[in-house]
Amino acid sequence: MSQPKRSSSEKSSRKAPAVVDVEAPGDAALPVKATPVAPEPEPDEEEADEEAEVLGETEPATDAELDLIEAEIGTTPPGTPTAAPVTALVRRDPMGQYMAEVRRHPLLTREEEHALAVRWVEQGDAEAAKQLVTSNLRLVVKIAHEYKRAYQNLLDLVQEGNVGLIQAVKKFDPYRGVKLSTYSGWWIRAYILKFILNNWRLVKIGTTQNQRKLFFNLRKQVDRLKQAGVDPTPERIAAALDVSEAEVIEMDRRLSAPDMSLDAPLSSGDEDDGRTRMDIIEDSSDDPEVEVESTEFKDILHAKLRRFGATLSGRELEIFRDRIVADEPITLQELGDRWGVSRERARQLEKRMVLRLREFLQAELGDAVQIALGHDT
Repeated sequence: MSQPKRSSSEKSSRKAPAVVDVEAPGDAALPVKATPVAPEPEPDEEEADEEAEVLGETEPATDAELDLIEAEIGTTPPGTPTAAPVTALVRRDPMGQYMAEVRRHPLLTREEEHALAVRWVEQGDAEAAKQLVTSNLRLVVKIAHEYKRAYQNLLDLVQEGNVGLIQAVKKFDPYRGVKLSTYSGWWIRAYILKFILNNWRLVKIGTTQNQRKLFFNLRKQVDRLKQAGVDPTPERIAAALDVSEAEVIEMDRRLSAPDMSLDAPLSSGDEDDGRTRMDIIEDSSDDPEVEVESTEFKDILHAKLRRFGATLSGRELEIFRDRIVADEPITLQELGDRWGVSRERARQLEKRMVLRLREFLQAELGDAVQIALGHDT
């Protein structure tokens, strides 16, 4: 990795990601402190003190904490005697091997971390950046373990968290007075959350900001309303989470129902009639006859407009070309400036030409055809 030198103004402008609090669907709690989204404004002294108190909680896992994680996930801590294998084939434990590798990298003191970060920021020292990453691999394991109920493959979460750690090192500012472990914790959690969201189902269920908000907070808000003795209706949930009622209903359906194949048969066994779920899904597209009719009318209308345009000249032709049929119409003020007249005079000229166009189209296509013309700008 390489990093150009930054000026003092750039150093002072670094902002930390915004703080959020989300929860995984169901009973998989995701206590997230922050994700790298939009920059926050500079806090005052009181806010900075509160922020520092919160940020100080994020620390890499100690050897004792790694032992507890390994015991919980069923890996064998280093140095534990194992029985001789009964066959030549030995079961490989990738997570256990990774945990042993993580232990090889010692934690850094605050002074060592700051010195390495300064070398990376000021000189682009790739070796310093590497040490910053490897010394915080324990932190990734610790944070990934918090999400084990939301996603069972811990190694996948660790891998995504490592990507977030690398991004944090790239953007870390040692002059802000925040520890790298605290700052990178935001990025690690953000990448893990994004991975869980994208891989929760075979079909991605959260593609917009509101959908992501509902994915992590819908069940949480339902529980809150129930504990308060309030019926958790979609209307109340939508008001609490600042989303639409339709989005609440849609996300509840997505989280409640499992993935289903559209090619799966509707019946099984001897009663199978060959029909699939695709056969009973309503087609929301327009009627083919309506689409053909609309296409034909558009072709006829374009032909009529070309005929009408051929009869114009001068200012009327400019209005027709740059205002009526243009994909990006210019304003009346721009027309007036072009001709050296007022905006009101340009509007009068346009109105006169539009009346001619209406009369032409009514004569060609009939009074039943209603077409909106002109742009009141």
